Amino acid sequence: MKIQSEEVGVLSEIKIMPCLDIRYGRVVKGIQFADITDAGDPIESAGAYSAAGADELTMLDIAATAENRGIMLDVIRNVAKVTTIPFTVGGGIHDIASAGAVLEAGADKISISSAAFKNPKIIGEIISEFGTDCLTVAIDVTQNTSQPSGYEVWIDGGRTATGVDAIEWAKQVGGYGVTTILPTSKSTDGIRSGYDLPLIRKMKDATGVAIIASGGAGKLEHFLDAVNAGATILLAASVFHFNIIGIQELKNYLRKNLS
Repeated sequence: MKIQSEEVGVLSEIKIMPCLDIRYGRVVKGIQFADITDAGDPIESAGAYSAAGADELTMLDIAATAENRGIMLDVIRNVAKVTTIPFTVGGGIHDIASAGAVLEAGADKISISSAAFKNPKIIGEIISEFGTDCLTVAIDVTQNTSQPSGYEVWIDGGRTATGVDAIEWAKQVGGYGVTTILPTSKSTDGIRSGYDLPLIRKMKDATGVAIIASGGAGKLEHFLDAVNAGATILLAASVFHFNIIGIQELKNYLRKNLS
């Protein structure tokens, strides 16, 4: 059983979530879904973030869907051994069986993206089998002025355009009973210039569900901006991986500026 965050007061509803993008068993980090570089061992990273006071953890196998293979369950099992916080796993989950295998291996939650878009009925099936608290739907987007909202859904790890408006897809996802959505803007991912705040606002306003801010954090102020835009879960990778910002440093900053 994972230990929930003991944070009280102003930060009780705000969660800090380091993200481990996994490729071939290693943590990696890219810029705008490309220029992939090594960022360490997933087991060591997971244990360190748990000890540092992160509230949750996300581990995404970024190549599993594109390579048409399942996620590496041995990595999940080993991460589960070293963490005391809830962790979400995504990548390569495409049906009830693969979702169940990931949860059985030790994950607390699963995240689906391309599978949900290609076969939306899987959303309801997973919720029915495992409950709403176990599912996050991730939506990768690019800015596209030809779409009504200005954002287009991309799938297959940001490799394939869909021609579908991202906010309309988010509304559909929320309609299936999903309570957490993770939108990532390809335009800001890895740039460290700040989250795509209009995207967060539009997703929040359109769905009313919990929004995970993802893609673009570079300094403390960016996290505060995301909270003010409507995000309640703050995901970041490189600023944590490369010790640009510490977990407790971020919590202290938010505690001071949200009080």
